Amino acid sequence: MSDFGPDHLPYGVFSTPGTPPRVGVRLGDGVLDLAFETGREHFAAPSLNPFMALGPGAWAEAREEVSALVRDDDFELLPLSSATLHLPFEVADYVDFYCSEHHAAGVGRLFRPDAEPLLPNWRHLPVGYHGRAGSVVVSGTPVARPWGQQVEAGGERPSYAPSRRLDLEAELGFVVGAPSAPGSTVAPDALAEHVFGVVGLNDWSARDVQSWEYRPLGPFLGKSFATSVSAWVTPLAALDAAWVPLPGQSPAPLPHLAHAAGADAAVGLDLAVEVEVDGVVVSRPPYASTYWSPGQMLAHLTSNGAALRTGDLFASGTISGPVPDQVGSLLELTADGTRPRPGADGSAAGRTWLEDGEEVVLRYSAPSATGGRLTLGEVAGRVVG
Repeated sequence: MSDFGPDHLPYGVFSTPGTPPRVGVRLGDGVLDLAFETGREHFAAPSLNPFMALGPGAWAEAREEVSALVRDDDFELLPLSSATLHLPFEVADYVDFYCSEHHAAGVGRLFRPDAEPLLPNWRHLPVGYHGRAGSVVVSGTPVARPWGQQVEAGGERPSYAPSRRLDLEAELGFVVGAPSAPGSTVAPDALAEHVFGVVGLNDWSARDVQSWEYRPLGPFLGKSFATSVSAWVTPLAALDAAWVPLPGQSPAPLPHLAHAAGADAAVGLDLAVEVEVDGVVVSRPPYASTYWSPGQMLAHLTSNGAALRTGDLFASGTISGPVPDQVGSLLELTADGTRPRPGADGSAAGRTWLEDGEEVVLRYSAPSATGGRLTLGEVAGRVVG
């Protein structure tokens, strides 16, 4: 099987004319209405949160129930073309990490060419920032060009203006279903006990606003205007065949960030990403090249005793590989706007940062347990002035 077949069964929230939003599962080019097919009340809700809060046992039971319906051909499939897709879960908190060594080192070389590209803390903890849950939007939502303070090159005083250095960031998001108690911590190997599934994610970034504001407290308005996620949440259970060892970690993480089997036990997802800007594929980042594992991100998130809540979203940070056509941001692809990105015919497009009217589409795929590849939900957004 492949794409959106019975080996995938991602969850989303949809509505049809005259009906309220409710939970469905995508199968091919159609949607299974789970409230109708199962009679379960939590699937009649306008978000996945009531279902996700039930925990891993309920997730496994529901997946088996839906799989049985599909195997027995005992269901009614609504055409996807007749459905409106909504943000699939209510976002409780949003945290974005910075877990790709290739991305972090590439950015470090751009801005600190005469210094060590990675700061001293980077290999000791998954660096992150706390984003704004209310700015997370579903794929297809237009993205308004943000305004903010920025300083012209060589200037000293800021002006308030629309961002001229608007960027994309190709990332993977993890959706928390089962909460944790305040004051407790979550071990790196407990990912599946809390994380329901994954979404494609674009952490839109206004680089000119970000560069002026981020010292000393980090990103704020340069990031908080929009974060796009896919309309379909791929359950972790569908990704059993996609886990692979990560490239390695040195020095060994501190005990609270270490996987039980040792420093070489950190695993990530063999997930391929495709970045398309205005119809042109400009990059193909590999998530398997990341440094910190999803379990370590979750462990760090709770390492001070902060509680997980149903609907928490944490993201990988920009996914970048070791070669130029594997970078996950225009910041890297254009060397901070100093060289044009590729055009439709392979030549330079004459553009660097995102322009009004351009659409960014992120596509994701992963190995399936049945031997094919799963196509995860895409993330699309068009820039509007």
